[in-house]
Amino acid sequence: MKWKLTGRYILSIVLVVILVVFINIFIMFALLIAQSIFNMQIFQGNKTSPEHFARQFQDNINITSNYVTITESGKKALIKKNAWIQILDENGMVVYSFRAPVGIKEKYTPSEIVQTYKYKEINADTTVFVGEKKERANNYSYFIGIENPNLNRYFISYNNRDIYQVIKVVGIVFIIDIFIALLIGYFFSKRLTQPLQILINGIKRLANKDYTVNYESKGVYKDVFNNVNFLSNQLTANEKERKKLEMMREDWIGNISHDIKTPLASIQGYAELIKDPDYHFSLEEIREYAEIIEQKSLYIKEVMEDLNLTTRLKNKALSLNKKTVNIVALLRNIVIDILNDPKYSNRNIVFHVNQEKIPVAIDEILFRRAINNLIYNAIVHNDENVKINVRIEKNKRTHITIKDDGKGIKKEELDRIFDRYYRGTNTGDAHRGSGLGMAIAKDIIQEHNGELTINSEIGHGTTIDIKF
Repeated sequence: MKWKLTGRYILSIVLVVILVVFINIFIMFALLIAQSIFNMQIFQGNKTSPEHFARQFQDNINITSNYVTITESGKKALIKKNAWIQILDENGMVVYSFRAPVGIKEKYTPSEIVQTYKYKEINADTTVFVGEKKERANNYSYFIGIENPNLNRYFISYNNRDIYQVIKVVGIVFIIDIFIALLIGYFFSKRLTQPLQILINGIKRLANKDYTVNYESKGVYKDVFNNVNFLSNQLTANEKERKKLEMMREDWIGNISHDIKTPLASIQGYAELIKDPDYHFSLEEIREYAEIIEQKSLYIKEVMEDLNLTTRLKNKALSLNKKTVNIVALLRNIVIDILNDPKYSNRNIVFHVNQEKIPVAIDEILFRRAINNLIYNAIVHNDENVKINVRIEKNKRTHITIKDDGKGIKKEELDRIFDRYYRGTNTGDAHRGSGLGMAIAKDIIQEHNGELTINSEIGHGTTIDIKF
């Protein structure tokens, strides 16, 4: 895999270099050919090339009865170009001139015409161009000198063998360039692909549930290494949480199985007694047995309802039926209902409020369930003489406090009290429950966009705060 990545990277660099070089060469040749053939103004901007200007200037030359002149527009064009003109007859004699430099020749031999065009300079700033004007049987030649220090012209002579040699040298240089590109590409690719290989191996380890991945964050992939390390830490924490939850779930299943088995045994036993024809029970005895069967059935039903509710809350499958209620009245009724229960009629639960009406949009049934669970938790984890204060007040937010002066909760239990399937060690036999009550309460409060926090101190009691 390592060499595969390195090879692909090097190949891509070389191909890109070659492609860019060839494209640039092709574009340059194409532009030069287009400019030459179609007279496209590419490299000269919007200006006419000097060669073209000289060739087309014949249209401004008038020849009548062997009398040669140029048009007024031609003169203006020469002045604009800072140029001069000499018109020669077939014998090389100057028959007309305009703006010609002082001291310039008035007669040229054929070789001098060629020399003037190709090599000989009038002065350092002037470049001479040659044109031809045909008029019936006579042919006229003309020089146009353009004074422009930025204008140059060179004639190159070459041998085909020299061209071949140049191509050969260029080819060798090209091969050397490719070799250099390979070397540079190799060293760069090594620095780039080596960390990639480490990252790929790390991701494979994570995929195979090996969460011990931890890399030093450096280089161009520093942020990627940081993210991989973060992912590794998250997966490690999730795995620990999963194992802890799995152990708790297994313990919970064992406890629930035992708890359900006991009432089921009672239900089955009393049902068999009532059904047995060898026993004759009085009406009072049958009602007593029926009450026991009902209580055990209600306990099993409560466990099943808790299971269903916590699953729906966990999976966000529960839709709230919110409506605006007076939460003060709701809390007061909850406290009254608990105290009206014969099992808890002797408990000391005090309700405090600083205003009688606080309207809040809640799902009344679920919210009642959450508060009940929290108050019952304070009851079943403490002695009968515990004092429980339920307080509600409205400032910027609605604040509910459930505080007791009971035994308190150990720190290790406090950290797990809202975990599903967890039941505290102080839970009495009278209310063993499903182990889901506190988790359900917290989930319901959070579904109402509220916050639930708990603080406790051994020997001084526990305080639960709800804000929403």
